[in-house]
Amino acid sequence: MSIIPPAPGEPRRPQGPRNPGDAWVVAETGEKYWGRFGAAGLLAVDPVRGVLLQHRVGWSHFGGTWGLPGGALHEGESALVGAIREAQEEAGVPDGAVRARFTRVLDLKIWSYTTVVADVVEPFEPVISDPESLALEWVPVDAVDERPLHPGFADAWPALRALLAVRPSIVVDAANVIGSVPDGWWRDRAGAAERLRNRLVVWAAAGVEPGVLGGAGVPGALGESETVGALGEQGVRWYPDVTMVVEGAARKMAGAGVALDADGAGGVDLGGGVDLGGAGVGVAGLGAAGVGAVGVWGVGVGAVGVVRADGHGDDAIVGEARRLVAEGREVIVVTSDRELRTRVEALGARTQSAGWMRDQLDARSARRGR
Repeated sequence: MSIIPPAPGEPRRPQGPRNPGDAWVVAETGEKYWGRFGAAGLLAVDPVRGVLLQHRVGWSHFGGTWGLPGGALHEGESALVGAIREAQEEAGVPDGAVRARFTRVLDLKIWSYTTVVADVVEPFEPVISDPESLALEWVPVDAVDERPLHPGFADAWPALRALLAVRPSIVVDAANVIGSVPDGWWRDRAGAAERLRNRLVVWAAAGVEPGVLGGAGVPGALGESETVGALGEQGVRWYPDVTMVVEGAARKMAGAGVALDADGAGGVDLGGGVDLGGAGVGVAGLGAAGVGAVGVWGVGVGAVGVVRADGHGDDAIVGEARRLVAEGREVIVVTSDRELRTRVEALGARTQSAGWMRDQLDARSARRGR
């Protein structure tokens, strides 16, 4: 492997001097890959218009083809941050316009490329904002194959398209998870619910590793459907939608001002040197619905909704599971209540235990050095 800087005549980045990451990685067999520290691109998915594609200018690598806004990562930069930065530089993607659904990594050992697949949550019109684009267009998913695609994107597109059909959603029986550990939660049920919500926000924002939500050998799986298998695909990190259902006194939990951390410790490491306690990070509680969200350099990466049950919490959980299954989601209900597990499994949801959720949260905390 060797590193070759860009040729003197190649255009500079739109802002400032070249970054050290702007260089070619050349394999021993001669293949060239852009980005000394790897590269990343944004696949923005609009439910009405399709996916955002970039028509690459002729002088660029594989010029004239269609691919994703993206480019070389900076040293120490995560793929999430790098993909949105490049998409803002090349396509004018506004802050907060997209929310990450999953990332998929192509790892060639000497070089890697990460596709950040994100749902458009605030519709926008792309703007050509640097010399690397001939055009930027929303392309219907069924029409992507009709374009002359960048070879790397062409290879990845069949798998990416299949994964677009997978939408994991997690419904948490808050009372069951909170009550699984005798830590004094009964003295302040609303406070215990807030602490659980905050830990769930951090867990969801960090992304879920391959195999945790599905795939071969996952505890609690009802079968090896294609969807469950997709959730276990290697190289794919999921950012699932999470909803926690609270009942009784826990319904008084605060709905705004979500703390990043339940006990005042620092942020969560997203990998690649990105810490949710660092610059470029927004943490917010969105209204009485109790949605906690985390944003990293303009891309949403974590959201936890709160359903406040008017009556019995189990009925609210069943209602939420039914709604999500009807929407075509891959639903996982977290509870150790046997009767409730039977009810939601009959709807087509899968289940995991309260202990499983606790293990996930504790493992995330351990990675942060707590």
